[in-house]
Amino acid sequence: MESPELTFTLAYIVFSLCFVFTPNEFRSAGLTVQNVFSSWLGTEDARFIQYHVKRSSVTLLLHSALPLGYYMGMCIAAPEKHLGYIHQVNGSWRAFLLLSLCLQLASWTLIIYWSRHHWHNHPISRALQAHVQPPYSSWGDVATSINTEFRRIDKFATGAPGARVIITDNWVLKVTTYHVYMALQSDCHVTVTGSRQHQLSPDSASPIQFLTLRVDSINPAVRPFDIRLNSTEYAELREKLHAPIRNAANVVIHQTISELFLETFRAQVDLNQPYTLPDGQEVESCIGCMQVPAGTKLVRLCHAEVFLQTHVVSVLSGSMVRQPPRPAKT
Repeated sequence: MESPELTFTLAYIVFSLCFVFTPNEFRSAGLTVQNVFSSWLGTEDARFIQYHVKRSSVTLLLHSALPLGYYMGMCIAAPEKHLGYIHQVNGSWRAFLLLSLCLQLASWTLIIYWSRHHWHNHPISRALQAHVQPPYSSWGDVATSINTEFRRIDKFATGAPGARVIITDNWVLKVTTYHVYMALQSDCHVTVTGSRQHQLSPDSASPIQFLTLRVDSINPAVRPFDIRLNSTEYAELREKLHAPIRNAANVVIHQTISELFLETFRAQVDLNQPYTLPDGQEVESCIGCMQVPAGTKLVRLCHAEVFLQTHVVSVLSGSMVRQPPRPAKT
């Protein structure tokens, strides 16, 4: 293989891999399906389901066109092969061109089939149809529910664009390159099936742990699927996820410093006796978030000038933390 031909082949392979798996450099440069076709796709926040139906369809078309794009590029990179003249092309290149054209034709045929009856045959639409049961009367109602919940700011979202995990009030969603997996929280249970630890990470100087969780639904029409996330995000996922989580593989889940502090703090609170609110006293708002009633209370037990002893008391759970006496500043 001559030098220009080899150079173009290697460059096209690198470009194809980057276009399919989309590293951060390509996303920063705007070389993504979402950015190139943003005017046609719309915004994800406005219509989540419709956005991904169109995004997955155009992604399939572009990915299936990569072999044909390589052939057309070789027509320019290696003009001495006369690849632009079909009757002069040798057998191997002619077979490659035929396969590329068949792949592109098959993709267009599949997209046309998916788009019939307002994308009724698309895999995402079929996944929605599996959830058509009260209170949802049609797969359009299911899509509307997901769209509405996705627009809320309190959802949990993590992961790379090709494997995003989204938890809303009622739905567990996994967004991949060609599909969106979904399960109703009230119908599913989650199992921690494994973990993998990486010693090096571009975002952290310390080792990180990735957990693999399997989402199973009691609805037989819903296929189970796996989700992966950083162990530091596990606590946030548990807060948003109402479905039960089992640790079938006895995986030791690493915690962050903040989580270890909170766990130790709660353990110390449980050592003390409950605090009873006097009649008529109202619980003030939490000074941390100012959104929920306070769960703890500082109780002064001594008014001496030399020593000051306090309790941190849990108002809601009925437990308190005792801090040892210490000299007061003079």
